[in-house]
Amino acid sequence: MRAAVVSDIHGNLAALEAVLEAVDAVAPDELWCLGDLVGYGPRPSECCEVVAARAQVCLGGNHDLAVRGSIDLFEFSGDAAVAARWTREVLSPAARAFLDSLEPEGERAGVALYHGSARDPVWEYVLSDEAAAATLALTDAALTLVGHSHAALQVALGDGVHEGGLAPAGTELELAGARRLLNPGSVGQPRDGDSRAAWLLLDLDAGHASFRRVEYDIARTQAEMRAAGLPEPLALRLAHGQ
Repeated sequence: MRAAVVSDIHGNLAALEAVLEAVDAVAPDELWCLGDLVGYGPRPSECCEVVAARAQVCLGGNHDLAVRGSIDLFEFSGDAAVAARWTREVLSPAARAFLDSLEPEGERAGVALYHGSARDPVWEYVLSDEAAAATLALTDAALTLVGHSHAALQVALGDGVHEGGLAPAGTELELAGARRLLNPGSVGQPRDGDSRAAWLLLDLDAGHASFRRVEYDIARTQAEMRAAGLPEPLALRLAHGQ
């Protein structure tokens, strides 16, 4: 089975559309989403409705849980809180109902799925060797997928040794021979130095993973954010992938 994996869309419809165009070109069997459909970006309802129609599995991220009211907005600060409050006000009933159905962890085709980590599916960023080791220790799955950090990552555990780091565009991995933790990166707000929308193609039958990036119309999203009155720093950072 082949699956396209996306995460951290954050209301960025232009980025999501570009990724799905690339996904459709390779025609995988399924689409998986690791959460945070909303927050920061200007088109939260549309992103929820597209993913609801397309994805075979979707997790709920911390921004999704906050917007639906499962997490208090006091957990957020600054621009993130402003964007979350705005999203609550504009979210369509259909999008809200979809967010209400989501959980921050799951499983599909023997792959363990977490928005954050196995240790804390909602909040923990897997950005250190210790955090990756903790998640791999808490699951028996050969392959674990996480989101939340907005950075494309790959970590392998073989013979008791953890190896890995950032996974730039074009990274190709053979999955056999090690237990692995992968993060596809962010569709809508990358923070790994590459402003292009990120996604991951898995071929579970062949045991192969491919990290991919797609150009999208950043100026369009920035214009939509400004028209909505969202904080200017959230728009500016899209051009830098930080």
